[in-house]
Amino acid sequence: MEPATNLAEANRRFYDPLWTDAKLMEPERFNTWALVRSLCAPSRARLEVGPGLRPRLPIEGTHFVDVSVPAVTKLRARGANAVVGHASALPFPDGTFDLVCAFDLLEHVDDDGGVLAELARVAAPGAALLLSAPLHPSHWTAFDDLVGHARRYEPERLLGGLAGHGFAVEQSAVYGMKPESPALVEFGMWCLTRWREPAMWWYSHVFLPLALRFQARLVLVPGVIETGNVDEILLACRKGGGPEEER
Repeated sequence: MEPATNLAEANRRFYDPLWTDAKLMEPERFNTWALVRSLCAPSRARLEVGPGLRPRLPIEGTHFVDVSVPAVTKLRARGANAVVGHASALPFPDGTFDLVCAFDLLEHVDDDGGVLAELARVAAPGAALLLSAPLHPSHWTAFDDLVGHARRYEPERLLGGLAGHGFAVEQSAVYGMKPESPALVEFGMWCLTRWREPAMWWYSHVFLPLALRFQARLVLVPGVIETGNVDEILLACRKGGGPEEER
């Protein structure tokens, strides 16, 4: 596992070149779109943290925060309200947003508790939180090292962290676009470590568009799914303190 002191630099080394060579993928192309659309309303303030060039929330009307300058530059060129910033110090007042999105984020930071605290701080009472994370430390592979993961979560730890910051899980689903074939993953890693620039071009322009075309439908169920064989989970949560609880 990448040492904590090198985690931020490891992520920059991997993602800044990726976002420099990649093109922005519109959120409508991801299997999360139906869920996102059901939670969005024109009058609601919304935030996505760490989208890179794969935002899940609508580009128009959403605030975006990312540590990658290349990603923020391309988001802005598309007309997005995007700023460079850290998930542990979001540049917004308390209770600003009714919808907060953080896909593939917690596993990339040293202080995941601090990031959860920030997501909770900027979320209004009753706000929705969409969050994904990889599960089971026993599933750790060299791929996790390559893409800058700090951890995989035992489900109880992830759910406990969310509950400790006032979030209750309403729905969940199996998530992720990592190939099921270990051989294919190993080949991709081999290419990325030896021919990084052309491998990233092929990933961004060929393999990802193909994966999006054939991605499975997102199947949401009430509460928390059975996680025994789940590699990555999506959680749709609600922050306590909404109007119903206040009554």
